[in-house]
Amino acid sequence: MNMHAKHSADAETAEEGLAIQAAQAVHDSESATEVAMQNTLLTPRFYTTDFDEMDALNVDPVRADWDALLDQMRADPNRGHFKKTEDWEQIDWDGMEPGLRAEFIDFLISSCTAEFSGCVLYKEMKRRGTNPDICELFKFMSRDEARHAGFINDALREAGISVNLGFLTKAKKYTYFKPKFIYYATYLSEKIGYARYITIFRHLEAHPEYRFHPIFKWFREWCNDEFSHGEAFALLMKANPHLTRGRNVFWIKFFLTAVYSTMWVRDHQRPAFHAALGVDPAWYGQEVFAKTSEISRQIFPITLDIDHPKWQPRLEAMRRANVDLDAARKAGGITGRLRAVWAAARAGRAFVALLTIPALRNEVPASVRLEPAY
Repeated sequence: MNMHAKHSADAETAEEGLAIQAAQAVHDSESATEVAMQNTLLTPRFYTTDFDEMDALNVDPVRADWDALLDQMRADPNRGHFKKTEDWEQIDWDGMEPGLRAEFIDFLISSCTAEFSGCVLYKEMKRRGTNPDICELFKFMSRDEARHAGFINDALREAGISVNLGFLTKAKKYTYFKPKFIYYATYLSEKIGYARYITIFRHLEAHPEYRFHPIFKWFREWCNDEFSHGEAFALLMKANPHLTRGRNVFWIKFFLTAVYSTMWVRDHQRPAFHAALGVDPAWYGQEVFAKTSEISRQIFPITLDIDHPKWQPRLEAMRRANVDLDAARKAGGITGRLRAVWAAARAGRAFVALLTIPALRNEVPASVRLEPAY
């Protein structure tokens, strides 16, 4: 490859960044792409929605904050950041402990798929829309997500694998969500992404001996992109206040519970990864939930009671049910299918039990804008 060729970190649009990735796709591996193609409750999905309804959104009630946020995105402070520099140490992938190698690769593939999922959704909104406010927002967000996905793929290629992003666009199953569900889920995914990355970054800043891979050095700027994306969705909901009132408060609680519990279960599936970081998954989960809850008060009228005495036991019940579900599916046969049905029922019961924990009410401030402060 031409060393002077433009890097996806410098791309000004999602389309340009993906074209650069497509030129490297000859190096992509079927194994990584197959993992990214999986559709389970714990794997990142691709979404589609009613783009006409999203295009009709009016941001005039939050015009001053909206224009300030778009000016910030237009300035593109992270252009050129997401590529290897002299701070990038070479990693001995072959010498890495096998369990850690497998879990870290799974983490990178999952992260790449999640970033690219956002890129695909935002790019499609920009393509279909006519509303200049909405189209410009999604132009910038798809640009950022394409850079993130490309950067993770660069890291994966050092391990001899990578995800064929172009193939995913055409072949991965798409899940339809109503626009309001897109707002809740995407807002939360961006804000919890910020909380996850900044928690790891600050931990490794204090304990650099646990930084087993250089990609963690890029997490601060990365999570600041996530934070600004979440700000955009907070403003969209603030400009359309019916989205956070009445029966929609139940849906907010549902998505908070779904996002938190999915993270808990998935992170506990990577014990070697968290041990290498020097992080206990339960501590990490509660720390991320606390940060996300504090942030989400900017727009959501409720937060989950993560200190409730039944919170962690019910999360653990869901985790154990998912462990049993995975084992039953691998076992196969009639017995395996019966065990899978029972495990799925237990997971569902644990999720409903989490939903029954009373939420904590809060007043939403007049101005929702926040700056990353952790």
